[in-house]
This record gives sequence, structure tokens and C-alpha cells, in this order.
Amino acid sequence: MTELPKGPTTGARRRRALSIVMVVFLLAGLGWVSWWYLESRGHETTDNAYVGGNLVQVTPQVGGTVLAIGADDTDLVEAGQTLVRLDTADSKVALQRAEAQLAQAVRSARVLYAKDTALASEVAQRQVDLERAERDLARRAPLVASGAVSKEDLQHARDAVAVARAALETTREQLAASRALTQGVDVRQQPSVLSAAAKVREAYLALQRDRVPAPVTGYVAKRAVQLGQSVAPGTPLMAVVPLNDVWVDANFKEVQLRHMRIGQPVRLTADMYGGGVEYRGRVVGLAAGTGGAFALLPPQNATGNWIKVVQRLPVRIALDRKQLAAHPLRIGLSMEVSVDVRDTSGPQLATAPVKGPVYATKVYDVQSEAADARVREIIDANLGTR
Repeated sequence: MTELPKGPTTGARRRRALSIVMVVFLLAGLGWVSWWYLESRGHETTDNAYVGGNLVQVTPQVGGTVLAIGADDTDLVEAGQTLVRLDTADSKVALQRAEAQLAQAVRSARVLYAKDTALASEVAQRQVDLERAERDLARRAPLVASGAVSKEDLQHARDAVAVARAALETTREQLAASRALTQGVDVRQQPSVLSAAAKVREAYLALQRDRVPAPVTGYVAKRAVQLGQSVAPGTPLMAVVPLNDVWVDANFKEVQLRHMRIGQPVRLTADMYGGGVEYRGRVVGLAAGTGGAFALLPPQNATGNWIKVVQRLPVRIALDRKQLAAHPLRIGLSMEVSVDVRDTSGPQLATAPVKGPVYATKVYDVQSEAADARVREIIDANLGTR
């Protein structure tokens, strides 16, 4: 009878299992080292990052009672769209008063210019009167010796010359005083007209500002205004958030900033979408100080009991607008950030000043142009040119 071969002993099986485990651990370690050397070594990562953006405050420029609210929280609004409408009764009365004062100022200025012409003619008349009186005196003076003209008549002639000369000087002074108000400028630039025109612009703008527009295109948030509420200039009514122009503020430890430079590429993921959506961005700036340095109560470390705490520095990261349009983010959302720091050719700080405004709106420019057009219309109507 043939004897069957014996299976491996328990010790042999244990050694083989340990060998397999060791090989697995060695392969895993080799894979991790390879990944670190080829990929992770050139990246700095953090999950202490949050979406930031502009919270554009909507505030009235004039006071009044709220009559209508044009948008609510989460609504999309366009730049220039009316968000809040205030009562316009007082503003209309003020504008009518200012327009009447401008019309009166233009007509009064026209009187001043007409008075210049009249005074110039009067000066010429006084000059003629003086010359006539002087000729009369010149004719009478030689006749006194012959007795043809009495000394009394001669004195009257001299008095007439003095009166004519005084009248001429008085009229000249009146002309100079009148020309001081008109010389060198036309009616439109006359000071009283300019002052009245400024009041019309002020009243016109106050009337137009009874409609509070959206400064930018975005989504309404933090609506605090209510119907019937009496608001003062500068009262926060709501905010508009342009979600197409958000960024990420990533707070890196100070030991991670050694090789970080402006312009380095960044990969980001949002907790909202998970790892299935990856954003591409770039470093646009490193803050001028740590978060603690700008805190309301900065830490004071000059004490006996001191424990070193690793500081974090905010790093501003710009995002791709196309990716934002496809996968919108909200302000305050958490992000995971990985910065590729292998290219260190860029600067650590900005090397040139910013040119032009960083953020601007033109929704208020139309109001000024309309006010100027109204002023010109009133002036032309009262100059008699229309």
C-alpha cells in the first residue's frame, strides 16, 4: 500500500504567510515612497481653505419710506435693476423748487448783462454832457473880463462841469461793479447760475436715488429691509453676491510656504461636490500677515508662559470661471487645496502696483448724465434760445 505525501507543517505555513505579508508591506512602502518622490514631494496641501467673494452692500443714498422691494434672498438680479423703491413726494417738490430757482437765476443774469449795455450807453451820454459843460465853460471864461458874462454865470458853468464829471465817474463805477459780475463769462457760467444749477443736480439726483439699484449682477443675500420701513442714507438693506467671481483663501502653515510662489498651479476639490469635481486655479497672492496678526485681539507672546503655535498664512487662489459656471460655489464653503510648488521662478510678493480699480460699477453714471441734461434744458429755455 502506497503512503500519501504529508502536507506542509504548521510552521512552514506560518513562514510562508509572514513572507507574503512582508512582501505586501514592502510593495506598499515602495509604492508610497515612489508616490511621495514623484508626486507628493512637490505639492503642499491643506483642508483649511474656504471660498471667498464680494458681498456688495446695497444701501440707499437718500432717506425715505420703503414703498416696494424688487428682490428677495436667493434671487438673481442684474446690475442696474431696481431693488428698493422709496417715497418720491418730497424729492419731487424739492426738484421743482430748485428748477424754479435756476430759471430765476438765469433771468436775473440776463438782466445783469442787459444792465451792462445800458450802463455803457449812459457812460457815453455822461461823457458827452461833460464835454458840453467844458465847452460852455471855455466860451464863458474869456468874456468875464469884458463884462459880457457875469462872475455868477461863470461859477454856474464851473459847477456844471463838476456835476457832469461827478456823474460820469459815478456811472463808470456802476458799470465796473456790474461788469465784475458778468465780465469774462457767459450766462451759463455766471456764479449765481452755477450755484442754482448745482442745486438742481442735487435735487434731481435725490429724486433718481429714490430707486436703489443693484450695483452688480449676482444673487441677493441678507435682505433686511421691510415694507414701510423708514431708512436713512447708508442703512444696509441687502447684499448682492456675484458668484461668478469668487476665490479661495487657503490657510497654509508657515512651514509650507518655503517654496510657494505667485502663479503656481493649484488643484482644488469642494466638499460640496466631492472628489468627482476638480477645480483648476493659480496662486495670485500671499497675505501680508498671518490671521492672528490681523485679529481683533492679536496674541501677545512676550510673557513668561509661552507655547509656540504654528501660524497660518492666507493664500489667495483664483479659480477658472468656466469651471465656476459649470459647478457654482458659495461663499464660505470648505475646500481641499493642493499647490504644485515645484516651479519656484515666480515672486513671493506682488512686484508691481495695481493699475485701475479692482472692482467698479457704472450703474450710477446715468443719473449724473440725466441731471446735466435737465440743467441744460432749463438754462436754454430761459435764455430765449429755444
